[in-house]
Amino acid sequence: MPVKILHVVGARPNFVKAAPVLRALAAYPRCRSVLVHTGQHYDREMSSVLFADLGLPDPDEHLGAGGGTHAGQTAEVMVRLEPVLLAHRPDLVVVFGDVNSTLAAALVAAKLGLPIAHVEAGLRSFDRTMPEEINRVVTDLLAGLHFTPTADADDNLRSAGIAADRVHLVGNVMADTLLGAVAEARARRVCRRWGLDEGGYGVLTLHRAGNVDDPATLSALLAAAARVAERIPLVFPVHPRTRLRMAESGLAPLLGAPTGLCAVEPLGYLDFVGLLAGARLVLTDSGGVQAESTIVGVPCVTLRERTEWVVTVECGGNQLAGTDPDRVLACAERALAGAVACHSRPPLWDGRAAKRIAAVLARELGLG
Repeated sequence: MPVKILHVVGARPNFVKAAPVLRALAAYPRCRSVLVHTGQHYDREMSSVLFADLGLPDPDEHLGAGGGTHAGQTAEVMVRLEPVLLAHRPDLVVVFGDVNSTLAAALVAAKLGLPIAHVEAGLRSFDRTMPEEINRVVTDLLAGLHFTPTADADDNLRSAGIAADRVHLVGNVMADTLLGAVAEARARRVCRRWGLDEGGYGVLTLHRAGNVDDPATLSALLAAAARVAERIPLVFPVHPRTRLRMAESGLAPLLGAPTGLCAVEPLGYLDFVGLLAGARLVLTDSGGVQAESTIVGVPCVTLRERTEWVVTVECGGNQLAGTDPDRVLACAERALAGAVACHSRPPLWDGRAAKRIAAVLARELGLG
């Protein structure tokens, strides 16, 4: 009999993490993977581009949950996912990362008595004001198998009372995807669309609720970015949430101002990786971009006080600048002066994390 593993994805970071795991499990003939897209990332056209870039198959189920408040979105995913899990009755539910779909799927699976595996388990920023932190903590308590990207994630799970035999240090599955795509991505020379050369620009991403929902914080960060852009052009793929908040706060004219800040539409995975890999520095509030910048060795300035990716700071390439414009500028200037560099890639960020996950699942589920 085949072993059915149901994978739940909902947003861009999930897609990046799920792709290599699905490929690794395809090597086991007894494994049948079912892919469920919750629709948390509800721009279908953008999702299609991402799926194509990542080589993901079309979802077996698309829930169309859409956006909304954190509570509303989580509840909608739960309501739409429950009948899907009841219909498929998988042997295991795999969830990825820390988005609302991750928490929703873990809650529904747990209440139905279905085993849960969490890919990218154990990360902690220890900042409960971040919705992602709540999602991570609760998902880890519900999961029975934990696949961790870093040794400090193992320590966090141990401190939470998770049994050691349920925790597997496998490395970062984002590295699997990125390392497999970076050559093709760089060959696109995407920076030339805006008249830029590799090494002659920076990248800005900004989307976290704590940064963009407060007009004062958003204004301060954009002012900081504008100051950095006086030193080096910054390409700014504007997240839909950020664009909306800028419009609501009267900050939208900044996107058209004649500065070194080059606002562009959101990019597909390959285009963004190519842009990031050719940059001289990146300013971001994204956890995933912090990790990706470490993988490709680009200095990162993180626009947050804390990070769940502590290893990126320990590797030397990531600076926590917070939201104060003076600190952001100082960190950026250190990076531009060559005083910041990633000393080495973290252990097991070698492009084989998904194969390690598949090997553990093969033992646990008897895949052969």
